[in-house]
Amino acid sequence: MAMRYRTLFFMNEMDKKTILNKAQQWFLDTIAKNHIVNTEKLADPDEFNINPFLATYLANFLIGNSSPESIAKALVYPRVLGSSITTSFGTNVQKFTSEVLSSFGSTTPGIDIEFADQVDGHKKYCQLKAGPNTINRDDVKSIHGHFGATQRLSRTNNLRIPSDDLIVGVLYGEHSDLSGHYLLLENDYNHPVIVGKDFWHRLTGDETFYHDLIAAIVQVAEQADGKRVIEETIQALAASARIIQLSALSQR
Repeated sequence: MAMRYRTLFFMNEMDKKTILNKAQQWFLDTIAKNHIVNTEKLADPDEFNINPFLATYLANFLIGNSSPESIAKALVYPRVLGSSITTSFGTNVQKFTSEVLSSFGSTTPGIDIEFADQVDGHKKYCQLKAGPNTINRDDVKSIHGHFGATQRLSRTNNLRIPSDDLIVGVLYGEHSDLSGHYLLLENDYNHPVIVGKDFWHRLTGDETFYHDLIAAIVQVAEQADGKRVIEETIQALAASARIIQLSALSQR
């Protein structure tokens, strides 16, 4: 028969607070500190593959002129606020699992965490992913393969784990945001993909936990003093000979 908890074990407030504190520390140590370091590197124009046509155009588009500072802003802002920070978040999901969700850790190969679903009472075997667009077609087969191995292992222990208790948990987003690869897992392989608010509700039993987690991460941004670092980086880049020369050429 399928594994099922007889009763739901809801987390107490201290357990949830512990997860929030660990998430804050993980974000500060793993994401924010590296973000600061990578931002400071941008004071060097060699960190950019500068297209002189687009750099001056974008400076004018963004600020209305092509002064050295405007060019520096047009170069720095996309790098600091763009895809690199999203990539950093995604590539550190396993570290998030081991440092923040260690109490749910699994010893089953190919499974990141195991937990009692606080909504339906079933034990869930879960692979964690960062966001709704972070797997490709090859990942679909790999995830299904890991889940199949888990089912075969369970049968040797006289247990049956249905496919819908082998899930993918996505840390943020909405189900409507899921890529076609995730939908393939759901529709063709019958593995639910539990996203954002729903995932955190099922894990903690708290419907508002997802929003509490977002608020906790916002506090890290307040501590990081990113505004000062960005402004200092822009000023240093604007003072470089290469950016000054590019600005001068645009004034001819």
